[in-house]
Amino acid sequence: MAKAPILHWHARSRSGSRKERNDDSFLAFASGPDGAEILKDHGSHSLAEHDLVFAISDGMGGAKAGHLASSLILERMSEVIPETFKRAAQGFFPDCLDHLQGALQSVHEHINRAGTGENEGMAATLALAWFTLENLYIANAGDSRIYRSRNEEIQQLSRDHTFAWADWKRGSISEIEYRNHPRRAALYQAIGGGHPSISPHFAAIPYEPGDRFLICSDGLIDGIWERQIKLALADYPEPSGAAESMLNRAVENSGIDDITLLVIHVDDSTEGPRP
Repeated sequence: MAKAPILHWHARSRSGSRKERNDDSFLAFASGPDGAEILKDHGSHSLAEHDLVFAISDGMGGAKAGHLASSLILERMSEVIPETFKRAAQGFFPDCLDHLQGALQSVHEHINRAGTGENEGMAATLALAWFTLENLYIANAGDSRIYRSRNEEIQQLSRDHTFAWADWKRGSISEIEYRNHPRRAALYQAIGGGHPSISPHFAAIPYEPGDRFLICSDGLIDGIWERQIKLALADYPEPSGAAESMLNRAVENSGIDDITLLVIHVDDSTEGPRP
């Protein structure tokens, strides 16, 4: 039996200075045989009996549609991810990445059906981290991001679905050129928006004690550089310190768009065996 690590997390969200409503949503939940247990915006939880899922969604669309899209996406994910436990109890053991792929297609169709009337065309990004005892599974669509910090180095695990980001990562343009690119926010993947299908990014990522993770909306990236993310995740012993530091810096430097971030630490200690 594997030992179960403990995760510590802290989430923060702030509306943009030019926004009447915060269109970002975030969610933390424990997934188990009885469904999803919604968790507070900060806390600690062992993986001994539950998977842990953390997600951020940045809504797009007029009127109230952006906020509605982001909140509906996370609500639906909290319903479909625990289905893996129910199927396991019946003797079926679905592949987590296959399950995520099916879940996102289902959520995409759900948002399209809900996008009628004043909500027509509503859409949202998604960055989701699903911690199981064996692995971390991620899914993302759009430009909300997931980073991992290990040994004081960071790696972006997600992919921004913009051509400007791809140019930056290929080395065709610098980070400052990317940040000033006129089409930096032009997404070719998002959940909803009336498109018939979606092709999110999925990955299975090994994690280990001492790893630190950041999930964030693009409002944070508008006001903070990658080297500042690297320093914040490495320097603060608690998730709250890193989250506060990055939020404050992003607000000072920009703060126009909604900013939402979630910092997760994988504890070095363990708690009990998980069957």
